[in-house]
Amino acid sequence: MVTGDPANAPLLQAEHVAKSFPSADGSTLDVLDDVCVTLHEGEVVALLGRSGSGKSTLLRILAGLIAPTSGEVRYRGELLNGANPGAAMVFQSFALMPWLTVQDNVELGLRAAGVPDRERRDRALAAIDQIGLDGFQNAYPRELSGGMRQRVGFARALVLQPDVLMMDEPFSALDVLTSENLRGELATLWERPEFPTKCICLVTHNIEEAVLLADRVLMLGTNPGHIRAEVPILLPRPRDRRSPTFEATVDRLYAILTGRDEKSAAERAAAPGPLTHPLPSASVGGLAGLVQIVYAHGGQVDLPDLADELSFQVDDLMPLLDAAQMLGLLDVESAQAFLTSTGHDWYTADIHRSKGLFAALVVAHAPLVNTIVKALENSNDGALRDDFFRDLLSRGYSRDDTEKQLDIAIDWGRYGELFDYDADTGELVLSEVAAGLAEDLLGPAGDV
Repeated sequence: MVTGDPANAPLLQAEHVAKSFPSADGSTLDVLDDVCVTLHEGEVVALLGRSGSGKSTLLRILAGLIAPTSGEVRYRGELLNGANPGAAMVFQSFALMPWLTVQDNVELGLRAAGVPDRERRDRALAAIDQIGLDGFQNAYPRELSGGMRQRVGFARALVLQPDVLMMDEPFSALDVLTSENLRGELATLWERPEFPTKCICLVTHNIEEAVLLADRVLMLGTNPGHIRAEVPILLPRPRDRRSPTFEATVDRLYAILTGRDEKSAAERAAAPGPLTHPLPSASVGGLAGLVQIVYAHGGQVDLPDLADELSFQVDDLMPLLDAAQMLGLLDVESAQAFLTSTGHDWYTADIHRSKGLFAALVVAHAPLVNTIVKALENSNDGALRDDFFRDLLSRGYSRDDTEKQLDIAIDWGRYGELFDYDADTGELVLSEVAAGLAEDLLGPAGDV
């Protein structure tokens, strides 16, 4: 590792960066908003957040692969326009050229930079040896395991001797044992004085990975992506997963990640609606499974332990937790999930009562389901086309997110027997159960 004074050695700075993309329906999708990041010499920084928080987009902006919509990025004080000359990338998908040998793949960046043949060969072989693939320089990617192919990706980046090594979830495509082995080897290489890079910036959704590798963790929130928190990891290297300090740090990050994103004052003051309170991406079966697990653990589980036990990633667990909290089935405090009395009643009820309870909960707490039931109740014959709700949702969501929201609402509503849905005609029809339930929970019929 190249040492330096972090306070006086900024390598890369993003100042008030925002990024938007045009959607297929003509609207604009805001991915990042007012993001400020500084990377220093001698540190590993992890970008941690849920899916949709813009982690990978931010990494590509720092690498100069895409331009920000607003704000600016500076490398060693110079405004970045185009690819960052001091950065190299390691991708999740390996991104190797299958028709090239290991050595040829590693030499690609050097060849593009015009490095002479002999120097290019010597540097490539040294990098191949450094990452543990000596003897495989003439092999093709198809002859290598996933872990070995990712090692080639590391060698191809490190041979450029970049100031900043950028990694976009480099271990997520690997099996558990291989990814754990590569994390350990990377941590060991980072500690060596001859490691040919000054800083590492890592995108991950794995909390333990962030604590194992990083000196700082930048927590990103969503809608759009923004920096929610910056957490220093004050643990000596090498790091021990079993230490109380390690576990406490993991718990702290879980507590931040499971907390709801901050809302504007206007959003907090407004009544919950389909556009301000989207439905989490969770099926009824997934919700039932999570509640069952918490029930089986005596009504309380430690989320890091649960994720580890079930081989979950953070992104797998968060939508289910969000949905369970939205419906009042679970409470989440810090890194602990607790079964509520409502969750207990729902899980222990027979199938008919369970469906009735679920129907009442989604009408009361899931804004889009509430809107659908209300609209059907106000229609002449208790029936409406799905395009009516699709048009309403398109005011606040992209086309893909509109379809996802509608699919979740239909799944929840059909399970609770609130309405029927004909996928061929796109028609939703209010059920007799929902007609009485809507009157009890929603009050007299009114405008949607």
